[in-house]
Amino acid sequence: MRKKADMRVIYRNLLGYKLKLEFNFNQSGVIPYRKTKDGLEVLLITSMKKKKWVIPKGFIEFNLSPFESAKKEAYEEAGVLGANETIELGYFGNQKSIGVCHVKVYAMEVIEMLQEYPEKGLRERKWFNIKDAAAIIEIKEISDMITSLGTKV
Repeated sequence: MRKKADMRVIYRNLLGYKLKLEFNFNQSGVIPYRKTKDGLEVLLITSMKKKKWVIPKGFIEFNLSPFESAKKEAYEEAGVLGANETIELGYFGNQKSIGVCHVKVYAMEVIEMLQEYPEKGLRERKWFNIKDAAAIIEIKEISDMITSLGTKV
């Protein structure tokens, strides 16, 4: 009888314990930029849910390099095509509810801005000067990358 009572206590304790699995996953993104007579400008887009200003980024596809994946996201999310030359600006970790997302970020010079693209209507896109773009981005590491962009490209 004692063993049965002990098993009930163990079972109740297990029910009270929430098993939380955490995953690490990799993404890549780009900071799209263009050179104007007034200096560098950065293209930002709004996030889908919260409508915050962000950079194009997404999961690294198994058949693409991180930069190629990021360029694909820039096309899908912002409607821009970029040069193939790039500079890796850095990376950051972003804590999500399911684990840590590691994001590699590249600079990408925009060579064409499309009128039609997959996520048109789901996001806004807007050009900002370096100072304004760095100020509006909430993730400090991305803000720092934007600030340093002028010395790297």
